Amino acid sequence: MSFDPITAAFDLGKIAIEKLFPDANKRAEEMRKLEELRQNGNLAQLNAHVKLMLAQINVNLEQAKSKSMFVAGSRPFIIWVCGLGLAFQYLLHPLFIWVWAFASMEGIPPPPLDMGTMMPLLLGLLGLGTMRSVDKKNGVQTDNLG
Repeated sequence: MSFDPITAAFDLGKIAIEKLFPDANKRAEEMRKLEELRQNGNLAQLNAHVKLMLAQINVNLEQAKSKSMFVAGSRPFIIWVCGLGLAFQYLLHPLFIWVWAFASMEGIPPPPLDMGTMMPLLLGLLGLGTMRSVDKKNGVQTDNLG
């Protein structure tokens, strides 16, 4: 049995068909109909997901066109925050721990940052940065926030 409710329902449907239709030909026909229903449902779900992603892309494009730093500047802000977090995590924190130990300072040094929450955001934004690099290579003109 599957944990996915849709797959579980179809598994139950298969069990019901096997019990209700003793004739092999009729059972095969009903199984084919059940599989066709599942495929149509998957295609409808996929189509809805694609439409949702296209709508999000259109929202992102409208945000990027804005002249307001509070609208179009949100992604650069997040990139700077993630960049500063990476700089702290991989440059400043190790140096700070080394200085802490070298100077024999009292107490507990500060803990490292939780990179598990920051990395998905940063990697997603780096993907957007790659798309922007392709735009620059292709000569797509964008306005400057500065």
